[in-house]
Amino acid sequence: MASPTCTAPREGWKPEAAFKKDLEAQGYRIKNFKVTKGNCYEIYGTDKAGKKVEIYFDPVSGKALEQK
Repeated sequence: MASPTCTAPREGWKPEAAFKKDLEAQGYRIKNFKVTKGNCYEIYGTDKAGKKVEIYFDPVSGKALEQK
């Protein structure tokens, strides 16, 4: 299954550090954070309930695009 593709230019992306801080404020614990080949943010970690998550995000809006 292919991961989502994000097309916004990098100049408009939310900075990685600020993005991670926002997610952590929502209760996520991030074990791995990366930019995918499709130019989206992706995290591996746990949600506030401690459940393992893999989530792709739009790097501009911060909207979750897909969760596995």
